[in-house]
Amino acid sequence: MLFALCRARRYAALLPLALLSLTTACGQNATTPPAPPAVVTDSVTGKTDMPWLRQQLDSSTTLRRQQIGVALADAATGAPLFGYNEARYFTPASTMKLLSLYAGLTLLPDSLPSLRYFSRGDTLFFQGTGDPTFLHGDVPSRRAYAFLATRSEKVLAYCDIATVPTYGPGWTWDDFGYYFQPERTAFPVYGNTVRFYAAAPQVVRPRPGAAAVALPQRVRVFPRQFAPLTERAGEGFRLSPDQDDEMHVYRAQLDNRFTYRPSAKKWIDEVPYRTSRPLLLRLLGDTLRRAIVGSPWHPRPSQDSIRTLRGLRADSLYRRMLRVSDNFLAEQLLLMTSTQVGYRDSLSSARVIRYMLKNNLKTLPDRPDWVDGSGLSRLNLLTPRSLTALLCRLHQQVPEPRLLSLLAAGGGQGTLRKRYFEPGPPRVTWFWGKTGTLTHTCNLAGYVRCKSGRLVAVTFFNNSIPGDDQATRNAMQRLLGEVRARL
Repeated sequence: MLFALCRARRYAALLPLALLSLTTACGQNATTPPAPPAVVTDSVTGKTDMPWLRQQLDSSTTLRRQQIGVALADAATGAPLFGYNEARYFTPASTMKLLSLYAGLTLLPDSLPSLRYFSRGDTLFFQGTGDPTFLHGDVPSRRAYAFLATRSEKVLAYCDIATVPTYGPGWTWDDFGYYFQPERTAFPVYGNTVRFYAAAPQVVRPRPGAAAVALPQRVRVFPRQFAPLTERAGEGFRLSPDQDDEMHVYRAQLDNRFTYRPSAKKWIDEVPYRTSRPLLLRLLGDTLRRAIVGSPWHPRPSQDSIRTLRGLRADSLYRRMLRVSDNFLAEQLLLMTSTQVGYRDSLSSARVIRYMLKNNLKTLPDRPDWVDGSGLSRLNLLTPRSLTALLCRLHQQVPEPRLLSLLAAGGGQGTLRKRYFEPGPPRVTWFWGKTGTLTHTCNLAGYVRCKSGRLVAVTFFNNSIPGDDQATRNAMQRLLGEVRARL
């Protein structure tokens, strides 16, 4: 009897615990259903999709007011993962530089072609190849300079070569005075720009107890040949309504006259100069300290040996072009690649573009409308899925460490230095790529390193953005951050 009573009490004590366990288990099943997969595949068509990403794109108050296109693919295999208006054409802006990069990687050797030359008697004849690095302020190469300065020939003869117009098709004409639109030429010098360095004005007292007086601001001009053409803005200087009041130096539209506005602080400015053959010969002569004459290019067949001088390593130019989105380097890159295609009697961006579209890029999902190297022109058109396909091809053909080192890196250098990284420590970059910005246009293309280790190629186009694009940049970073977490 006592044994039965104790057993009944034991079961009574264990019953609440059993009920609690059952209740907890049921509650967990009711409140935490299994998470849906990040990528779903249609069993009939085999097409992949990301319903969660599509829903966020559709519901975003920022993105739904503009034209957007997105394409994601596995960088290693090229398999598509997601598309949203991926077959529509958009203005790509500076993401077109990725096509220029591909042309350079395909056609150019490891070192840039710096100039072509042949020697006859006491004269060295040379002509440009489009190499932009001769005394360039950011990617300088001394190879061509040293070659020309130390030649034993008595005469250096510069020879013209047929070249594209100084501005590309569809470029904005009134951007002639901005640093980002230098003129395209066969033999650039100093990057075809003038740099101005202004120190903060010194404040002095003429005598003890007298009021402080600010001395006129000193401005150093480089190259110095443009110093006599530079003057301080007078009292009557006025900007026209369409001029940028944040600039320090203004150039006349049709000639090399520069006017700077003094400031209470130090500043640096860079302005393109108007190129011409006489100016080129003068700049070369002053720089090399040798007389330079102009001459036609008439090598004699089977008698004059034409050679190409190799210059800067190509990766140095690619890296600068992509990280800071240098338009001038991108345009000159296409001119250099044209020396490897067809006849070498001219420098032609269009010839290279036709060649690449007919051969190396013919398998892209949609044929690009490609007119320049930099993306300055709004005549360029590209679909998101074609650019993502090119990203996958680059990843398959270029070793990953080298490829990522050429691109702007999140939290690192260039146009992505303030985004796409975990602050750490240690700091972790999770996006490498290329931005593309014009008025009302904010694009991004590159690679997301997911937390799983997977590398995803992504193109994110935004066109027809009304007003400021900061909200668009924030939305892109948030969505790509979710892609990183889920894939």
